[in-house]
Amino acid sequence: MLNYLWAGMILIGIIFAAFTGRMPDITNAALDSSKEAITLCITMMGVMSFWVGLMEIAGKAGIIRAASIRIRPLVRFLFPGLPANHPAEEHITTNIIANVLGLGWAATPAGLRAMEELSKLEDERRMGRMPGMVRKRGTASNEMCTFLIINISSLQLIPVNVIAYRSQYGSVNPAAVVGPGIAATAVSTIVAVVYCKMMDGKWRI
Repeated sequence: MLNYLWAGMILIGIIFAAFTGRMPDITNAALDSSKEAITLCITMMGVMSFWVGLMEIAGKAGIIRAASIRIRPLVRFLFPGLPANHPAEEHITTNIIANVLGLGWAATPAGLRAMEELSKLEDERRMGRMPGMVRKRGTASNEMCTFLIINISSLQLIPVNVIAYRSQYGSVNPAAVVGPGIAATAVSTIVAVVYCKMMDGKWRI
């Protein structure tokens, strides 16, 4: 659907420019945007390589595992149906930590691994190897839905990506978004947790 939407917008823009005599503006905008996109990608590549590297080092050094133990009560609260010491727990923890630091791109690999482990958990439940509600194949579990919502609404203490974008585009104070970002993401996270708990209780009745 998005492909059709973007293609339609581009086509409408070209047709409008052709009828209004602004085709040179379209050409110049395309060239300028291409150059700007490459510059932005190079900038973000450096920033994200640095932070993803730090996350990998933290994982190899055992820092992620130590953090996982410390925030285990939070994970148990958010995912009461997740078996203790399940492989998904470490990936969920890594994802939460990366999101709190504002490293959305670094959080993606851990998020994908967490979803894979949660999917395996569902398969084990269908085979009777793990406790929990059994759902037909293709239906997301409570843990999957909760993880997705928490991942999207995640609290961000240091929005690294946004700060990098603002710095790239010449902001006088790129870090000025830290305060508003914390407030906005705190509210969204609280609402997400309340909603997940309400729905989780509904499906357990």
